[in-house]
Amino acid sequence: MARQRLYEQVIERLREYVADAGLRAGDKLPAERELAQRLGVSRASIKQAIVVLEVQGLIEARHGGGTYLVRDTLEIEPVERLVERRRRLPDVLEAREALETKLAELAAERRTREDLDALEAALDYMREEVGAGGHGVEGDRRFHAAVTAAAHSSLLAEFMRSIADQVTESRTESLRQPGRPSRSLSQHTAIFDAICQGDPKKAAAAMRRHLRTVAKVRLLAWNPDDDTD
Repeated sequence: MARQRLYEQVIERLREYVADAGLRAGDKLPAERELAQRLGVSRASIKQAIVVLEVQGLIEARHGGGTYLVRDTLEIEPVERLVERRRRLPDVLEAREALETKLAELAAERRTREDLDALEAALDYMREEVGAGGHGVEGDRRFHAAVTAAAHSSLLAEFMRSIADQVTESRTESLRQPGRPSRSLSQHTAIFDAICQGDPKKAAAAMRRHLRTVAKVRLLAWNPDDDTD
């Protein structure tokens, strides 16, 4: 069995602390120094544990404003699964940019009225999700699927189906970044406008900008082997 990293032990103690203190989503965690004293560990290990919890979207650190719970509990995904996803993600994002940029370009050339209706419906669905405080995952899925359909390329659509699970993983990772759902919705609107205008270059550029935003996730900046104390 792999040795448990120190920060994994600290995460478990933090989870117990949050439960025992009755903290809920929206509540502020004590400062790192205070948490270190309460749990009897170093500030460095607290800091690394906080980073892992941020990566998983369980807490949110606000610049100059402390750290807040996003959910009622700190039930985390196993760290080894996180490490594996971190290893896969760059390849998935690279493939998405290559495929979906071309799909957007083709969609601008080939879209039908029905395709535009499907894109607009997906935008409306995501807008409702985000407006209700959600991450917009289903609306995002519908929008990208509608772009693929509007490209009318059976082979590219087959490529997208072959990586559907990995795309879902990258979507979920991106949309749990703070502020990301509303930003993605805005970028989807720009892609839709370019497709509506029948402008392939503009549609491809808008999709490329969007996917490069999708690629900006805390997970890729996290070093799982940083276990200093």
